Amino acid sequence: MLQKVNFLPGFNKQVTPTGAEAQWTGGDYVRFRYGTPEKLGGWDQLGGDNLTGAARALHHFDDNAGIKYAAIGTNRILYVYSGGQYYDIHPINNTITGCDFSTDATTTVTITFPTPHGMSEDDIVLLDNVTAPPGSGYTDADFEDKKFMATSIPSATTITITMGSAASGTTTNVGSARAQTYYTVGPAQELGGFGFGTGQWSGTASGPATTTLVSTIAADAAVTSVTLTSSAAFPSSGTIKIGTEEITYTANDTATGIVSGGSRQANGTTLALHTAGATITNISDYVGWGQSSSEEVTLEPGLWVLDNYGTKLIALIYNSKCFEWDSTVANPTATRATVVSGAPTASRHVLVSPVDRHLIFFGTETTIGTVASQDDMFIRFSDQESTSDYTPTSTNTAGTQRLANGSKIMGAIRGRDAIYIWTDAAIFLMRFVGQPFTFSFEQVGTNCGLIGKNACMEVDGTAFWMSENGFFQYAGQLQSMPCLVEDYVFDDLNSTSRNLINCGLNNLFGEVNWFYCSSGSNVVDRVVTYNYLESVMLKKPIWYTGSLPRTAWADSSIYDKPHACYYDNADDVSFDVVGNTDGITIYYEHEIGTDQVDAGGVVTPILATITSGDFDITQKRAAQGQLLGAPDIRGDGEYIMKIRRFIPDFLTQTGDTRITLMLRDFPNDAAASSSLGPFTITSSTGKVDTRARARAIALKIENTAVSQDWKLGTFRLDIQPDGRR
Repeated sequence: MLQKVNFLPGFNKQVTPTGAEAQWTGGDYVRFRYGTPEKLGGWDQLGGDNLTGAARALHHFDDNAGIKYAAIGTNRILYVYSGGQYYDIHPINNTITGCDFSTDATTTVTITFPTPHGMSEDDIVLLDNVTAPPGSGYTDADFEDKKFMATSIPSATTITITMGSAASGTTTNVGSARAQTYYTVGPAQELGGFGFGTGQWSGTASGPATTTLVSTIAADAAVTSVTLTSSAAFPSSGTIKIGTEEITYTANDTATGIVSGGSRQANGTTLALHTAGATITNISDYVGWGQSSSEEVTLEPGLWVLDNYGTKLIALIYNSKCFEWDSTVANPTATRATVVSGAPTASRHVLVSPVDRHLIFFGTETTIGTVASQDDMFIRFSDQESTSDYTPTSTNTAGTQRLANGSKIMGAIRGRDAIYIWTDAAIFLMRFVGQPFTFSFEQVGTNCGLIGKNACMEVDGTAFWMSENGFFQYAGQLQSMPCLVEDYVFDDLNSTSRNLINCGLNNLFGEVNWFYCSSGSNVVDRVVTYNYLESVMLKKPIWYTGSLPRTAWADSSIYDKPHACYYDNADDVSFDVVGNTDGITIYYEHEIGTDQVDAGGVVTPILATITSGDFDITQKRAAQGQLLGAPDIRGDGEYIMKIRRFIPDFLTQTGDTRITLMLRDFPNDAAASSSLGPFTITSSTGKVDTRARARAIALKIENTAVSQDWKLGTFRLDIQPDGRR
């Protein structure tokens, strides 16, 4: 007889496929609406150009005339998008005239500055007022009004750039140009390492980076000797790290690989058990001038924080200066962002308090203009209706506050009636109360710190965020969010790239998305989604995961559809920077059509798929048996059942869809070896004959080509008992 097979919405990755009976266990590029799965909407590239670097912030706003803007901050350049075009509004750090060129018959050109340039490798320089070097084969037009990425920094007064073609001859310090150097934002990835700059600085490394542990070390402080696979290149004394524990040693027997004579729990680390095969890292200091620290450090990525103060775009380079760009001036897209006068010069975050109009800096300087005074827990806010006055007086509302719980402020967002502030340990509410205190500060949760600066979102009075140990929400009360994909996400998370995690709202479908780097990846390549609308409607938490890679997201509001940025770290060409080697960003409009559409109309299919858990095939007890109280002799997977046919049902379907039946007799059986299908389902398919036998079955739905779309209805199977063997 035909039986309906109903599945609970959302993914369950916390149990085995057999344990997830009547549930979905995974998929990609799908969402849930009204309890059933469907393919994600498509996306279309905006502007047709590839931007330089990795986009780390995206902010939509409009001016008094209703002109729409999208500010996009990459790790190299600050752009605005308007009217289908991109405009470079990045602030200029230095303008230096009298620069010379040198060539060597290759694609490398050396630029010599009359004064120190202050640039780093991969920074951007804009050249104009150019006289091309005679004898090089280059023309003025090869350099004039063009941006170049610095290939190398030979000295404080020279850089090299890479041209598209080789020079025809050798020249030395000829020609001339004016150079405008861009403010440095930072690297595209978050990098882990040791010491000053995560590398040696005019010193010599004292040993190899890693080796392995030969035998298990007990969690016993008395054990001080460690046997390495090889200690031949390790220094005679130093420090090693196993897991999170650091161990010092004073003797190194290279013949046996044993280091000894030191102490456990060095540098304040915690005693721990270490199993054989564990990685051992040499963190001994570099030797020589400019030696690095032995402590592990993380080089934070180049990030932006974007907001609006009225019609002015506020743009903060993470841990650096704050800039403004006025959209109301004449021909605004021909102007650049400039430093906010009087503001702090080193801050972790900034936002505008919209009702009372204060500009608020977080993790900022205790002494404005003194970078060394930056305090990661310190807050400073301007006078009301001012972006330049930060000195508290009896007649203004400027002020400061230092938070107490945590080591650094991670992020902050505006809520319905308060500003949410997260440290790495706690959450605070900041509320405007007027003079004399201006703002009140209340800690409303602990052991719930923010994992990365952009891993939070507020929706209709509820804050959602990702912490080091789970997902949380706050709507008057701190709550841990039950999540049936939690282990899958956190076991797969690249913890070094915490600050690349970004949270984006898609209110068209009630989705809060966290985009993150999976284990082994230093670029964003995964997403986990909480559907708050489905969760409220169905009174259970609805979560799902996928591989949608987005480095920045802005919800529909100013624009009708959500927009997002994709970063490709390959050495690809951007439209505006010569010699770009820092990857490119593509800017997309989402929920458009069924496919991915890139520049030039290139269409790529979105390959959506979803797989269910195993469900036992049983026949329902006969009505008379139920009345008599007779037991169900079919059992729960006791009998092998015959699947004669299935009836597909899709609420919407465009093009073909494929269905595969994955059969098992026992949980540990490989389903793939006994799968039936895939069966191609068209909009006119009435039934599919199968003649399959199994105790349990799982269902897989997918599409494989462009212009295909689907939303599942009710799936039905025609089954009958077929014995125990």
